[in-house]
Amino acid sequence: MKISPIYFVISAGRSSDFPKDGMPEIAFAGRSNIGKSSLINSLVSVKGLARTSQIPGKTQTINFFKAKESFYLVDLPGYGYANVPRRIRDQWQDLIESYLIGRDQLRLVVLIVDVRHSASAGDLQMKSWLQHNSVPFVIVATKADKLSNNQRKQAEKTLKLGFSADQIMMYSANTGIGREALWKTINLRLRSPMPAKDSASPTG
Repeated sequence: MKISPIYFVISAGRSSDFPKDGMPEIAFAGRSNIGKSSLINSLVSVKGLARTSQIPGKTQTINFFKAKESFYLVDLPGYGYANVPRRIRDQWQDLIESYLIGRDQLRLVVLIVDVRHSASAGDLQMKSWLQHNSVPFVIVATKADKLSNNQRKQAEKTLKLGFSADQIMMYSANTGIGREALWKTINLRLRSPMPAKDSASPTG
């Protein structure tokens, strides 16, 4: 499924820059260099829409892409990159909090992890924060094409155990594994209201 039209709107460095048209939003979160941009490009079948970076921790803004003039895909800054100065990490945390806590348009957070690795402390912290604040989310394990079917099943079990989650969605930006299932989840959330949220820090 190709989403058209879809286009970049703004890189927001502060909450006052966020779009104000009230359209529902689907946000993508994960560790620095986890492949959020690649997943977004694969999801909408538009190569190069979301820019990928070879430098972990480079993205410092929240990027908004308007899809079909009816909703946004939102690329959040990556977390967990140790070489980023503490001052910058604090700025990112404040920006991410201002988005996740105050954004009534937010319908779903796609929490992206690598199927080949166990959940990091940052992944678990983000997942716990989303649960605590009643923010709907789905855990998507990308790079599924790097494993055989048997390896994928075992990795899924390991991730479920680590996250204490009932479901982990497998995905591959290269082959399209899980793309249709993720769109089904997104479309369901786009039609659903956002529950009330409490405030707490997602990143420490």
